[in-house]
Amino acid sequence: MLLDTASLYFRAYYGVPDSVRAPDGTPVNAVRGLLDFIARLVQDHQPDDLVACMDFDWRPQWRVELIPSYKAHRVAEEEPSGTPDIEEVPDTLSPQVPVIDAVLDAVGIARVGAAGYEADDVIGTLAGRAAGPVDIVTGDRDLYQLVDDARGVRVLYPVKGVGTLQPVDEAVLREKYGVDGPGYADLALLRGDPSDGLPGVPGIGEKTAAKLLAAYGDLAGIMAAVDDSRSGLTPAQRRRLDEARPYLAVAPAVVRVASDLALPDFDPALPRVPRDPQAVRELGERWGLGGSLQRLLTTLEG
Repeated sequence: MLLDTASLYFRAYYGVPDSVRAPDGTPVNAVRGLLDFIARLVQDHQPDDLVACMDFDWRPQWRVELIPSYKAHRVAEEEPSGTPDIEEVPDTLSPQVPVIDAVLDAVGIARVGAAGYEADDVIGTLAGRAAGPVDIVTGDRDLYQLVDDARGVRVLYPVKGVGTLQPVDEAVLREKYGVDGPGYADLALLRGDPSDGLPGVPGIGEKTAAKLLAAYGDLAGIMAAVDDSRSGLTPAQRRRLDEARPYLAVAPAVVRVASDLALPDFDPALPRVPRDPQAVRELGERWGLGGSLQRLLTTLEG
């Protein structure tokens, strides 16, 4: 089981009232919510291995150089010139992230990231390496591109908390989008994605993109059709795609997750007992993690 950790703690932050606080009054709703999420996932799905995949760089410079608008709307406006991009997040969430890191480390849940890459890229790499079935837990549809029935890779998409998850396999993708896993990346870059600052091809929406992919197979096939005057593209489609060549030349590298990262050695096995019991106790008391932390520990012991 691979967790898109930031996606889940954002959901926890907005799903758990900020009246949930540490003894000193600091909000810990994202921390407690995430611990409850993980406990529920382990209880319901019984994974052998679980990895909390991290954003070591939420907006990699190499992606920005290819598409400058990539996630640009999320950059904090007060960021000083010349400093690394800082993601604009709620004031009471940012201080909780180091607490999440410390608790996961103390419990012994593998926490893995890679410099210059997003959690999506870590997930793509680990899913590609896995010898058995993989469940990817994320609220980010970008990861639908990794769905692969033959390898047992599916996405568990939170509909409500993590108690209600929609399993996304190839049948779901074909029914909803008319594409398979790899085809979803091409669909996404053609239609664009405002939430990631991807402009897409003007005039090519999701339905048209799906029809083009059904007719020509993939992005390369579509562009070959643009160059073939005998293809079935309408004049407007041909013109729009032709004008979008500069964007379409770089978009695949931005949209498709990496699959070959060099990652540090780590043990993905779920711990039965905490790695650092004293640190767990101290963190639980310091941040008032109470029942959420205890539920996770009890679930892991079981």
